[in-house]
Amino acid sequence: MNYVINYYWGFIFILLICACKPKFTKEEVSKGEINPTRFVMIGGGHTAGYMDDALYNEGQENSLANLISKQLALVGGEQTFYQALVSPNSVGIGLSGSARFILGFKTDCKGVEALSPLRISSAGDASILSVNTYNSMQKFQNFGIPGLKLSTISTPNYGSINPFFGRMASSVTTTVLSDALASEPTFFSVFLGIEDVLDFAKSGGTDDNMPTVSAFENDYTQVVESLLNNGAKGVLAKIPDITKMPYFTTIPWNGLSLDEENSISLNNFYNQLGYSFQIGINPFMIVDSSANIFAVRQILENELFLLSLPLDSVKCHKMGTLFPIRDEFVLDLNELQTLRNRIAGYNAVISSLATQYGLAIVNSDNFFANLNDGFIYNGVSMSAKFVSGGAYSLDGIHFNAKGNALLANEFLKSINQKYNSRIPLLNANSYDGIYFP
Repeated sequence: MNYVINYYWGFIFILLICACKPKFTKEEVSKGEINPTRFVMIGGGHTAGYMDDALYNEGQENSLANLISKQLALVGGEQTFYQALVSPNSVGIGLSGSARFILGFKTDCKGVEALSPLRISSAGDASILSVNTYNSMQKFQNFGIPGLKLSTISTPNYGSINPFFGRMASSVTTTVLSDALASEPTFFSVFLGIEDVLDFAKSGGTDDNMPTVSAFENDYTQVVESLLNNGAKGVLAKIPDITKMPYFTTIPWNGLSLDEENSISLNNFYNQLGYSFQIGINPFMIVDSSANIFAVRQILENELFLLSLPLDSVKCHKMGTLFPIRDEFVLDLNELQTLRNRIAGYNAVISSLATQYGLAIVNSDNFFANLNDGFIYNGVSMSAKFVSGGAYSLDGIHFNAKGNALLANEFLKSINQKYNSRIPLLNANSYDGIYFP
C-alpha cells in the first residue's frame, strides 16, 4: 500500500516538474516592409570601420556597415557583404599617412611610464592606397569612406582627391554617389555629415569650411532622392554632438596642478591681468585674441581641450602657464556654439527628409550622449571615457568593434520600429574592445 502511495506522489511530482520546465521558443524574425536583398551604406570613417586612426582589416570586418548587413542577412539579405578589404597582415593607414594605434607603454618627459596609444609601425601602409580593388562582378556595398564629406559625394574625380575612395572607385572620373547607385541597393543607410564638421572641431575652430545649412540640404536631398529612384527604402542617421567624443573630453580644463612655489610665481606674472592661481588644481592659460592686449586668459569650465594637445610640452615646457595653449588645441564657447548650431541645422534637414520620404531615422545624438553619461549594457559598464570606457577606439573619435555593435543596434531598432520588421540585435559584448598589453 505504501509502495502504491509513494509511486502515486512520485508520479505527481514528475508531472509538476515537467509543467514548470521553461519553454524556449526561437525568436521570430521578419524583414517587415523592407527588401533587404542588397544593402548599401554611405558614410564616412564611422561607416568604413576606420578605427585606431587608420583603415585596417579588423576594423573593416567590424565596420558599422558590415555589422548591420550581418543582421539583415538573417531576414533575407545577402550573405556576402562586399567591402574593399585591406590585407589582414597590413598595419593599415590613416588620413595622416600613419599606421594604426595600439595600446602600449610610453615614457613621458618626466620619465614616468604609462599606458598610451602608440603607432604599431613608423609609417602607414601606403600600398593600400595604390592598388584599385574594384570588381564589376562583386560591386561594393560599403561606401563608408574616411574623410568623405557630404559636400564631396558628387564630386567627379574624387578618387584623385581622396585615395580611400580611389582604391575602390569604378573609374577615375566616377563619383561616390554614382558608384553607390550602380550597386543597385534595395535597402540603404546614410550616415553622412560627421566629416563635414569634424575638421572644424579638430582644428580648434581654425578650419571653418563647414557647409551652410542650405548647401547641406541641397546635397543631402540629392543623395536621398537618388537612392529612392528604384523604390528602395532606407534609414538615415542624425549627426551626433561630436564634442562628446573622448577626443574632446579627455583632457580636463582645470588639470593644472600647482605647488606653493609655482602658484606664487604665476600669480606674480598674471595678477596684473586679473588672473590668480592657488595651490592645487587650476585652469590652464589659453590664447584668446579678444581677451586683452596680451591675448591670453584662463580657460573656462565648459570649454574643451583637444586630444592633439602635446602633453609633454604641458608637463615639461610650461605650455598652459607661461606659454598659453594655442587656439588650435582649444574649442572655446563661441566655437562650440557655432559647431553645435551647425549640427542642429543639419539634423533638422535630415529629420525633415526622413519625414518627407517616410524613412527610418536614427537619433544618434541620444546614443552618443548616453554613452557620454555612461550606462550598463548586459551587465557591462560602457562609457565615453578614453581607453577604459569600452566603446571608443584609440583615436578617441571612432568606435572599436564593441562600440560599432552598440551603434549598429540603434540602426536596427529604428528599422524595426519604422518598417515593422523583427531584425535581431547584436550582442555587443561578443565583440572586442581595446586590447591591453
